[in-house]
Amino acid sequence: MPETQEYDLIIIGSGPAGLAAALYAARDRYNTLVLEKNALPGGQILFTERIENYPGHERISGPDLVETMRRQAETFGAKLKMQAGATAIRRLDDGRLEVEVNAGESLHRAKAIILTPGSDYRRLGVPGEEEMRQAGKVSFCATCDGAFYRGKHILTVGGGNTAVEDTIYLATRFAGKVTMVHRRTEFRAQKVLVEELNQAAKDKGMDIKVPYVLEAIVPAADAQQIDHVVLRNLDTDKTEQLRVDGVFLFVGMVPNTGWLRGVVEMNEHGYIACDCTTLKTSAPGIFVAGDCRQQAAMQLATACGDGVVASMMFKEYIRNPKTWRKTMPEEGAVEGW
Repeated sequence: MPETQEYDLIIIGSGPAGLAAALYAARDRYNTLVLEKNALPGGQILFTERIENYPGHERISGPDLVETMRRQAETFGAKLKMQAGATAIRRLDDGRLEVEVNAGESLHRAKAIILTPGSDYRRLGVPGEEEMRQAGKVSFCATCDGAFYRGKHILTVGGGNTAVEDTIYLATRFAGKVTMVHRRTEFRAQKVLVEELNQAAKDKGMDIKVPYVLEAIVPAADAQQIDHVVLRNLDTDKTEQLRVDGVFLFVGMVPNTGWLRGVVEMNEHGYIACDCTTLKTSAPGIFVAGDCRQQAAMQLATACGDGVVASMMFKEYIRNPKTWRKTMPEEGAVEGW
């Protein structure tokens, strides 16, 4: 039989949302466990070299910020368990929640759970993508990294609302030149956004290439810069090389929630439904925070804010579990469903 341990709160995921929730819960003397499937805490922010838009820090690296947050949470007694991926959640007869780790390796029980598994940026899987991401030359967030490309030539990839909005943002605020590629002849983004994109292209000299795909990102000799990218025209099958300073991929997100089907309500894309005020999910005692929830802002600061709110709502739930109420859209809290 696997070992079973008891806690007040289990947090699943150790990104910024999870660590912020752990800090607040542990500081209030709740017995708190954080489960993380990877060998290190931090989630996506761990791979960010420079953070310049987190209040209180003019500049800090992702690993340094994560280490500070981890140390804060552990100082107040939170327990972090690495390489401990949650694989199932069950409700016991007495109302407690049981979390299975690594397909039955161990079991942990708690009065409540905060889900913070986060989401991953969808990758293209082209040659050079991972190498240049690690070098900081492939990005997935215009708000996070646009300021690093003032006056530079940027390639953007994608055709949805986010791709169009963020390409306009980069072209009008930072980049000296923007080339945008989309694999279809028409954009999936809303028409009004496409109209804004076309106007920005005229005003800023953008180059919009359709239907094109990014075939490869070729590193320079020092492996720290991009030498050029390879683009392919899907109509002619011809390839061309383009020198750029950075690549922004806007091809969607993948929430890490597949294992939660049947536990909490989600939308068709796997984002967890919640009441945006309380971060309650459809399952009593289970809260959600960070990038895995619907309508999340996908920012470091807001993920931390989510963690704080979820932890505070957890305390209210612990005081009186009978007050749990799932707020449905027709009752007023439409946002988040």
